[in-house]
Amino acid sequence: MPTTVEILAQAFKDMGTPFIVGHPGGESVELMQAARERGMRFILMKQEVAGAMLASTWGEITGAPGVCLSTRGPGAANMVNGVAHAWMDRCPLIAITDQYSAPTLATGLRQRLDQQALYAPVSKWSTVVNAKSVRQQVRRAVRTACALPPGPVHFDMPQSETTQQAAELTAEGPLMPATLSIAADKAALKEPLRILAKAKKPVLLVGLGVFWSRASAELVALAEKLGAPVLTTSKCKGAIPEDHPLRAGCIIGGLIERKLIQQADLIVTVGLDAIELQPKAWPYTLPVMSLAGTPSLDALVPAEPEVVGDLKGILAGLAEWASQGSGWGEKAAKTFRDDVVDALNTPATGLSPQRAMEVARSVLPRDTIATCDAGASRLLVVQKWQSYGAREFLTSNGLGSMGFAIPGALGARLAHPGRPVVAFTGDGGCMMAVAELQTSVRENLPIIVVVFDDEEIGLIRVKQELKGIPSYGVKIGGIDWEKLAQGFGADGVTVDNEHALGDALKAALKSGRTTVIGARIDASGYVAQFNALREL
Repeated sequence: MPTTVEILAQAFKDMGTPFIVGHPGGESVELMQAARERGMRFILMKQEVAGAMLASTWGEITGAPGVCLSTRGPGAANMVNGVAHAWMDRCPLIAITDQYSAPTLATGLRQRLDQQALYAPVSKWSTVVNAKSVRQQVRRAVRTACALPPGPVHFDMPQSETTQQAAELTAEGPLMPATLSIAADKAALKEPLRILAKAKKPVLLVGLGVFWSRASAELVALAEKLGAPVLTTSKCKGAIPEDHPLRAGCIIGGLIERKLIQQADLIVTVGLDAIELQPKAWPYTLPVMSLAGTPSLDALVPAEPEVVGDLKGILAGLAEWASQGSGWGEKAAKTFRDDVVDALNTPATGLSPQRAMEVARSVLPRDTIATCDAGASRLLVVQKWQSYGAREFLTSNGLGSMGFAIPGALGARLAHPGRPVVAFTGDGGCMMAVAELQTSVRENLPIIVVVFDDEEIGLIRVKQELKGIPSYGVKIGGIDWEKLAQGFGADGVTVDNEHALGDALKAALKSGRTTVIGARIDASGYVAQFNALREL
């Protein structure tokens, strides 16, 4: 009979995740061996939080939960931020922590944490692995992680259970049941069709539910039928190709988007999750209709009605049966895009972050996958980088964590081994995950890392300036990006102008090696850009 860890490893492989990632402890080695025997990969990370972010990104892209693990105590505590990213950015993940056997846990003190309590606030379900119930536990875990909205589950794995024989089940169901989507019924869509027919100038606000339902094509079809401009959250870039004439841009919670939205006579939210929005009150008095695959429980967006069901089918039905729209969207979307460009075109001495993004987008291939860190540069990346397909732009938005871009890029590389992957990060965010450059090289997961080097924690400096406080405690600087990269076995170069940046990107593409490009930027325009685009 198979052991507990053999059941787990086989289930992880069967659900479509051919690797485990993390920094192991003594109780993990049997699971690692079971994975090796099944032809699975173990990716050793230098930080547990980066491992969880990598695994979360795999889950976000593929829909199959990523699997990460840590040792007990310090490893479990360190991994929490990565699991919190999966929780708040809606990524399916199975996080495993080593644990003492029950007698030791009951009496010992060293490295003893209540790890279930630690993970309870940031997981959909937490359980202690037991040989007698592991078959059912892993099925529940996969289904819970993938159920909408997706998120992490937590396994606490005692040493005593790893090599115990797993109990048989009388009847053993599949990891995930086959689901049948029922086509939308025109009569059932009578009310949303009536509301759309009345609207002369609808605008679509699009969120993650479109990706959960794999409904990007249906979204575009509805936008085209209505002739409506489309704003997406930053997590949903690429739901409509960003060179489509109806694509306006990204919702950032700022004043600039209100000019567009307040021209509308109906807001249609599509798969919008309130965790994607800025934590502030809803600013609009316009009528709102919600189209979603799950009911809203947060009461943030005052939608009436809320149309809940198979979102893919709802969008397809509305696209087929809705009245032809007025076509106001193309002009409105273009005006918004032009307004954003004008707001970002602040003067600079040397290489500006906005021009750096324009150079990157012009050089890197259309199918490039991009990840983006939190920080001052994120505003520029979100607005300037164009994505053309679902899950081609990845960022930590719900949690908004620094240190995501590099491990996120590694997860993207695993999911898309044949496509270029670029990580956009600030110098502060890069330093939080810099050790994973060695992981990139050792595991043959080449990525391009573009570091916006302004020699400071730019976002905090911006906030200090806006509050009239002198810059203090935010300086970094003095990093030799070429030597740093070479120390990890990667290529590295420092650039300070557009031509050099373009050449460095072309060289990185040609080499196929992990490359760090330290872009020395003039960040003096950040305050003006933030003032123009976003309330702080």
